[in-house]
Amino acid sequence: MPASDRLKDLVNQMPEPDGGGTYAGMDEQKVARAQTVVAELLKSGRAGVIGLIDLLVEPGKGDDVKPHFALHLLAVRAGMPGHGKARAEFARAVASQLTADRPKAVKKYLIEQLQVAGGKEVVAALGRALFDEELCDVAARALAAIGDGAAEQLLAALPKVKGKGRLSIVKKLAFLRAEGAGKAFRNALTDDDPNVRIAAAWGIARIADASAADALLDCAEARKGWERINQTDACMVLAENLAAAGNKPAAAAIYARLRKTRTDDSERHIRAAAARGLAAVQ
Repeated sequence: MPASDRLKDLVNQMPEPDGGGTYAGMDEQKVARAQTVVAELLKSGRAGVIGLIDLLVEPGKGDDVKPHFALHLLAVRAGMPGHGKARAEFARAVASQLTADRPKAVKKYLIEQLQVAGGKEVVAALGRALFDEELCDVAARALAAIGDGAAEQLLAALPKVKGKGRLSIVKKLAFLRAEGAGKAFRNALTDDDPNVRIAAAWGIARIADASAADALLDCAEARKGWERINQTDACMVLAENLAAAGNKPAAAAIYARLRKTRTDDSERHIRAAAARGLAAVQ
């Protein structure tokens, strides 16, 4: 449905962007005008949000700087404390457009606004976006920002997502310290992509998964160069987190193995750190 004349008029009342097409460094008068417009847009509910989205175009296809900025300000305003109902209404309206016939660049921008103002009510829609190669990374970021219900969506998508999207999902599961991701992290240690393997290692370390310690140590020992360094660092952090959680025997086993297997002169600092860690947990 095309945006109404009233909505277009409201958007046109937004302050003019600077010479570079941005709103950086607005003066107080421009800020006040923008806030007034956004307050009116917030009153228009779902219809206003959809109408505003209708004004967004594919890059290079027209001038939509004002509606772009207005939608972002609306997301920020809706996401403020005390606007729970308005926030959820805004988020649902935006999420409903992820399956509409819109350019991918527009959908990416919509997902970015859900990262600002989305909640559990839109995690299912973002979960579906994970299967789109062009939207996967931004959808994973939005889910990580929302948190509530995100891990379930990421875990459900991971077995079916390939390429760079797989790395995004593993990274976000590690960021979230997703307790149910232990098996997924262990499986990802055998991925063809070294970056995925490194992300999985840090996921194991962050959730302090003692059952994955041997698999992580095996992975680290089989690697060279930068990956070996990262995997070894993750082993050290896993040991530290296990010790902090009270599982000193598991931590001691990791330290002992690192001290024994890091025999190259370039890894003497690892041997020394492992020895200190072993002494601390014993």
